[in-house]
Amino acid sequence: QVQVVESGGGLVQPGGSLRLSCTASGRAFSSSAMAWFRQAPGKERECVASIRWRGGTFVDKSVKGRFTVARDNGKNTIYLQMNNLKPEDTAAYYCAASTGSPILSSLSDASTYNHWGPGTQVTVSS
Repeated sequence: QVQVVESGGGLVQPGGSLRLSCTASGRAFSSSAMAWFRQAPGKERECVASIRWRGGTFVDKSVKGRFTVARDNGKNTIYLQMNNLKPEDTAAYYCAASTGSPILSSLSDASTYNHWGPGTQVTVSS
């Protein structure tokens, strides 16, 4: 059984920073790409950033320059460094892992990922 676990969410003031972590694990589990999605109340889930092990990343234009996705070398672990947070970044953030062979253009598609974490809440408010 595969487990995907996020951590690092919380309450932060506008302009502040947070670092989310995510680890996917399971017997003989091996991923090929992982991603961060978010969903705010009343809105659809959207991809924030993703990374493919054999090269290639996606970062949504709404967070480009403020958020960075990175992998812990050789592990099924990724991070999302979020700087200069804004109230509109408030959402539940979900980590997802793919065991397929995603192409670059599919890195932002939810259907690319077959394992999901329960989510961690990020609230940006003064």
